[in-house]
Amino acid sequence: MRRRNKEVQEEPREKVLDVDATMQGSMTFKDPVNLRINGKFDGNLDTKGSLTIGERAVVNADINGENITIAGRVAGNVVATKSLSLVSPSYVVGDLTTPVLSVEQGSVLEGHCSMVSGKKGEAAPAPSWMTTDEIARYLEVDRTMVDEWAAGGRLPAIKREDGWRFDKTKIDEWVASEKIR
Repeated sequence: MRRRNKEVQEEPREKVLDVDATMQGSMTFKDPVNLRINGKFDGNLDTKGSLTIGERAVVNADINGENITIAGRVAGNVVATKSLSLVSPSYVVGDLTTPVLSVEQGSVLEGHCSMVSGKKGEAAPAPSWMTTDEIARYLEVDRTMVDEWAAGGRLPAIKREDGWRFDKTKIDEWVASEKIR
């Protein structure tokens, strides 16, 4: 009796880019990736796919991504176009924007949360953040005027350590409602 060779079909393993280091700068992934950060990161993160901020991670960055899970410390605004999970012992200082939010008991958020969705459950586009100088040029006004409006609450803005940040969509809505007078 002959044995037939059986082909063994292996399931493809999930590939994860695991970063356990200190990094600074901007990281942009145009193709989907499973990224896990366990070290320290300062700058900006723009990802597609899944992003996990591990329990030991300390991240000082604005984060844009699709599916984001945070278990560590994050200082910065987080925009997840599909889902965002805060897992204990996460500690987030910043504003969150996502259509689907999960917060585990023991997680801490110091900031605001905006849950938005587009048509038929699709996520709204990520905000396009602008600086004070960019807004001043965009609105064709002096930079000091922008600072005064933001500080006085007339102009929709978020205060960061390095200055004001403005969501272009909210600025356009603000201009359309004629609040620029």
